[in-house]
Amino acid sequence: MTQPNARSIRKDEHVRHVLNQPKQIDTDFNRVHLIHRSLPEFNLEDIDLSSAFGAVKWDVPIYINAMTGGSDWTKEINEKLAVVARETGLAMSLGSMHAALKDTSLNSSFTIAREINPEGFLIANVGADVSASRAKKAVQLIDADALQIHVNAAQELIMPEGDREFKNWRQNIEIIVNETDVPVIVKEVGFGMSRETISTLKELGVSYIDISGRGGTNFAQIENQRRINQEMDYMYSWGQSTVVSLLESEPFQNEVHILASGGVVTPLDAIKCLSLGANAVGISKLILDKVMNDGTDEAIKFLNDFIYQMKKIALLTNSRDLNDLKHSPKVLSSELENWKIQRMGQIYE
Repeated sequence: MTQPNARSIRKDEHVRHVLNQPKQIDTDFNRVHLIHRSLPEFNLEDIDLSSAFGAVKWDVPIYINAMTGGSDWTKEINEKLAVVARETGLAMSLGSMHAALKDTSLNSSFTIAREINPEGFLIANVGADVSASRAKKAVQLIDADALQIHVNAAQELIMPEGDREFKNWRQNIEIIVNETDVPVIVKEVGFGMSRETISTLKELGVSYIDISGRGGTNFAQIENQRRINQEMDYMYSWGQSTVVSLLESEPFQNEVHILASGGVVTPLDAIKCLSLGANAVGISKLILDKVMNDGTDEAIKFLNDFIYQMKKIALLTNSRDLNDLKHSPKVLSSELENWKIQRMGQIYE
């Protein structure tokens, strides 16, 4: 067994907090209404939810988003998640790989995913503070098909031992994008993205963006609970929801590839993300709960049924594929419409 260090202990703490975190209620998915079509033009077997965006081609628009790694316990979790990814055919992102970049004895907590799923689509994960050389090491470590750079300023500032220096992030991201051979996805960790952030990432050369909105794992809450003086509970609702972040991304959806995650619990949530312009939808805590509480076999069954139900909902909107879904009629609540008017100067068309 690897002797735990401070980073490994923190990884385990994060997982425990995530598993114990109550369901987030205000996700804004209930404020998006898809239009029911009583006379679909297709059969269920005609529905094709495969997604191709840039250099990425996935049979289904769902992926297992970044969760963990960096300790003996999280190695066991990544092994289980890799089995689920292999048996469902889903892409899988590893959690932050900084621990392995600093301590090679922790490599196996990440490489286990490639060992279990040698042909799968795996995504390496680093923070925006790392150098291009270390980012490439993370890719090489798991023979990754893509690289995810997580941006987590809010989490770092609430984290007792978190970073306080961020001005080099933009330069690092630009260099990593230019020097890395695999697709680079810049991902929030659950606070959502603004159109200003997306515009900046586009200028830096980023083509793949996971807007990861508020409503799922709440790192403001988790890091505050890890503080001796839990004085930042007023930040629990900080950021933009996944739905609002997708609205913010609209002006750029023909220029960059948008992915969505954060608070997705039902197949209907996932379909709503796709209808709002996402090319794929990431799920994390939902899968972690299933794997840890019910086992890998039940998690596999759950995900296969999740995807099947997504096809049913697509049919009910008379959408044969993702392109149809993106152009399907929908109605936004007055609150979301007002957001668009204030932020974009236009109503939802």
